[in-house]
Amino acid sequence: MRISVSADSLDGVAEKVVAELRRRGHEVVTHGALTPGERDDWAWASEAAARDVGEGRADQAVVCCWTGTGAAIAANKVTGVRAALCGDAYTATGARTWNDANVLALSLRLTSEVVLAEILDAWFTAGPSDDETDLANIAHLSEIP
Repeated sequence: MRISVSADSLDGVAEKVVAELRRRGHEVVTHGALTPGERDDWAWASEAAARDVGEGRADQAVVCCWTGTGAAIAANKVTGVRAALCGDAYTATGARTWNDANVLALSLRLTSEVVLAEILDAWFTAGPSDDETDLANIAHLSEIP
């Protein structure tokens, strides 16, 4: 799977996300502080990774900033992106299952290496629900102005 990753700084697990995704066999494209010369502010870096998903250059993305909130907000501005801020494996499973999230937002401040592995395990194990109610909710997102 091709995954776009952005971070606004190299604090916390920023570089570990990239290493762990590569270790799991994913092709990784980086943005922000992870790519020398790119603008590393959270809004720009997260937008770049989310656009990779929205425009079909990546299957999914992981966007990171200090709290994860700004990264999620910026990513969700991109058409076709459903970004979820996940601080634990249970939330990651729910985001993939019920929300068909295609962008994982992480806090560089709060995500430890152990929790990162648990979140990624849950994210890649779970898949979108085929329940009619869940599908209707996802479809409705594109109807919200």
